[in-house]
Amino acid sequence: MTELLYLRDCYISEFEAIVTDVKEGSVILDKTAFYPEGGGQPSDTGWIEWEQNMSYVIHVLKKGEEVHHVLSGELPSRGTVVKGIIDWEKRYRHMRYHTALHILAGVVYHLYNSTITGSQISEDKARIDFTLEDLSKDKVERIEYEANKIVDEGRNVKIRFIPRGELVNNPELIRIKPELIPNLPSLRIVEIEGFDAQLDGGTHVSNTKEVGKIKIVKTINKGRFNKRLEIVLL
Repeated sequence: MTELLYLRDCYISEFEAIVTDVKEGSVILDKTAFYPEGGGQPSDTGWIEWEQNMSYVIHVLKKGEEVHHVLSGELPSRGTVVKGIIDWEKRYRHMRYHTALHILAGVVYHLYNSTITGSQISEDKARIDFTLEDLSKDKVERIEYEANKIVDEGRNVKIRFIPRGELVNNPELIRIKPELIPNLPSLRIVEIEGFDAQLDGGTHVSNTKEVGKIKIVKTINKGRFNKRLEIVLL
């Protein structure tokens, strides 16, 4: 089992860990700050250092309770103490975009009671799909305005955990398909203070001002009740 350090602190960029296993070009660590691909967010990349060696982490994925760090280069052996170094510039862009999508999700949910049908983050753009029947120009302009208002207000972004049973009394925390909710006794909530809270496992900035200006650059009709917003951060 790999302890996921990023779940409680998204700003860890370096850490020490022990190699617990080596499998097919990847290493498994007892703990990691590397984010594994999932939930529409790409995996982190970076480096693993040990003794006089360094290998590039080209991909990270979660298999069951283990996180596999796929390396380009030599692999450390089981039991080796290693140092993990996150490609911080890339990670921080992902954090900004992920929080931006949460802001948009909150705005659309509170204005139109619409939930998320999909999302994807890239290094220089992101998209999010909603259960919206109509997405007029006026709606797009209002969504963008309200989202940037939240950014400018500099609201703190907090992480907390709740028992799974509390979801019954807090259905507004669920913005994804119920079948995608992790089967865990404790669930992670990302809260934008005084505005919105959602079930989520990704990495985020600690204040909305860090997001920067949100610009909706494209809308796509994906179906009668499925509309897409594509954004960039300025």
